[in-house]
Amino acid sequence: MVRFSIANTKYLSKKHQCLSLLNSCCSIKQLYQIQSQIHLFGLYKDTYLLSELVYLCSLSLFKNLCHARALVYHSSNPSPISWNILIRGYATTDSPIEAFWVFRKMREGGAMPNKLTFPFLLKCCAMASALGEGMQVHADAVKWGLDSDVYVGNNLINFYGGCKKILYAKKKFDEMPERSIVSWNSVMTACVENVWLRDGIEYFLRMRGCGFEPDETTMVLLLSVCAELGYLTLGNWVHSQLVLRGMVLNCQLGTALVDMYAKSGALGYATLVFKRMEERNVWTWSAMILGLAQHGFAEEALAVFSMMNDDHDICPNYVTYLGVLCACSHAGLVDEGYQYLHDMECVHGIKPMMMHYGAMVDILGRAGLLREAYDYIQSIPIEPDPVVWRTLLSACTVHDVHDHTGIGERVRKRLLQMEPRRGGNLVIVANMYAEVGMWEEAANVRRVMRDGGMKKMAGESCVDLGGSMYRFFAGYDSRPDLMPVYHLLDGLKLHLKMVN
Repeated sequence: MVRFSIANTKYLSKKHQCLSLLNSCCSIKQLYQIQSQIHLFGLYKDTYLLSELVYLCSLSLFKNLCHARALVYHSSNPSPISWNILIRGYATTDSPIEAFWVFRKMREGGAMPNKLTFPFLLKCCAMASALGEGMQVHADAVKWGLDSDVYVGNNLINFYGGCKKILYAKKKFDEMPERSIVSWNSVMTACVENVWLRDGIEYFLRMRGCGFEPDETTMVLLLSVCAELGYLTLGNWVHSQLVLRGMVLNCQLGTALVDMYAKSGALGYATLVFKRMEERNVWTWSAMILGLAQHGFAEEALAVFSMMNDDHDICPNYVTYLGVLCACSHAGLVDEGYQYLHDMECVHGIKPMMMHYGAMVDILGRAGLLREAYDYIQSIPIEPDPVVWRTLLSACTVHDVHDHTGIGERVRKRLLQMEPRRGGNLVIVANMYAEVGMWEEAANVRRVMRDGGMKKMAGESCVDLGGSMYRFFAGYDSRPDLMPVYHLLDGLKLHLKMVN
């Protein structure tokens, strides 16, 4: 018994010594030396020391996941903690799906997962958009009885939302026996990211009815919904709640407010919030620039961009330049558009995306430079998508179809080759014929649509009246609850006629 105590004391002393060395470790070379000492002391089977080694290998300071994986795979009995640390380490790499293969190895080794295993796995599957693997993880969570854990449930909602499976996300949320504010935020995030905006508002109302108080994340999500819908009344209410609750107007909340007011057309309020913010990031500046540009305030947008460049702590990103190019389009600044596109790549190292090339085509098209726009599309380094060709087709006139260049005809053929079943393309062509009185050609195009069963998606608009949002679809006016709105619009039309 005495000998056991002495041996146990020596064991604990050596273990304590190794832990002290690990805590002071500051390089991968030192880590290897400490690992050698652990083996010399005969402590290589100690699960706690193993988990510490794996943890250090997973840190960004050392970041040697291959070595961490070898430690776990070749250990005689690694604990779930070591497996979880390894899985979490892969979550921050460029190939997060590797975590799923680690999990499979964990199961093959007979280790039992716990409630901390599945959130890491689901985050990895969400980052990689690996739906099949994530659903297998979900099945394993059910098998181990851990799917009812609120933390696991929240990550399942995030996973399904990130994989565009909004119905699965909503189903999981509705089945949760216990929810936290994170649960509500997760399902709202899934709705916002999948553009189920009205469902996002409904979940917010349900959350309030269940006694949950919104936090900063909730408010940012709600402002995102308001921005996309142009729901200024609700956005104003959210702003008032921020003030009443004494929430600090930090960078995230301030940017969400600027974006909401700018997209809703309330540029005065957007500017006021923007100027009152003590801290701004690139997204704040971009929201202000894009909001001004989209509403035709091109000079003001470019002035804000100039102010942003004066702040050397902020570098523009791809959204910033999208707003700048949009401003150039509204102001007819062709040369400036070329220059900004050049600066974007050559000065700031931002590789242009299709949306930027499309914006440049729009600049040229609005300026009537159809041949130049066509040649520009031909010269861009990536394959032009239908949106770019549709932008140019909208800029073309039917007169161009019959001139010597034939730009409109070429664009029309190219677009219809890419999207032969898209009714909207044929509608553009038919309208172009109709505008110059070529009724037979327009009728032929419409006949092709009708015979092929092709339809253009009905135009939709929203009106915020009295704090309620009303949706209108082109050609659909049979809802009885919308009659007061139609009467109001008719009254406005009559008033405008009398004024004019």
